[in-house]
Amino acid sequence: MARRYDPERRRRIIDAAIRVVGAKGIAGLSHRSVAAEADVPLGSTTYHFRTLDELLVATLRQTGEGFAKVIAAHGSLSDPGTDLAGELAALLGDWLAGDRTGVELEYELYLAALRRPALRPVAAEWADGVAELLTRRTDPVTARALIALMDGLCLQVLLTDVAYDKEYAREVLARVIPDGGSGARPVDAPGT
Repeated sequence: MARRYDPERRRRIIDAAIRVVGAKGIAGLSHRSVAAEADVPLGSTTYHFRTLDELLVATLRQTGEGFAKVIAAHGSLSDPGTDLAGELAALLGDWLAGDRTGVELEYELYLAALRRPALRPVAAEWADGVAELLTRRTDPVTARALIALMDGLCLQVLLTDVAYDKEYAREVLARVIPDGGSGARPVDAPGT
């Protein structure tokens, strides 16, 4: 019997893995559970992803697209005339107001890198991408501090079920930014 060509199968397997992790957590992820969810033969999951870590890497990359879309929607982050702290607070508010299950899943996969070294490069890619965007407005150390603070704010909302407070977020983000929130990139002194 001839094989059926299915160019979307890999993507369907990743989507199924996202649903499995969303419903059962990473502990519930197996090639078998994903194959059942995707309605594909078990061999398809192991053909596309030899190990669960390979599947988790693909899953983390795909879930990271959610935050990337929110960032893309906030094109004014690069505009030196906007309030950087306010823009970042609005960005977090938009992300947290979206699909909460997706946000929780993204953090679960992101934090799985603590125990699964194969995920660390993907987690670092996310942080590096956001840092690169923020260094258009501030210095690299401040950019990394802002990322850490945004992670902390998101985790507090996710773990405590306290409503996201955009004004509070704007205030604490502004405290990290050297110019109090505007995010105008400092000019290097001559000879430095």
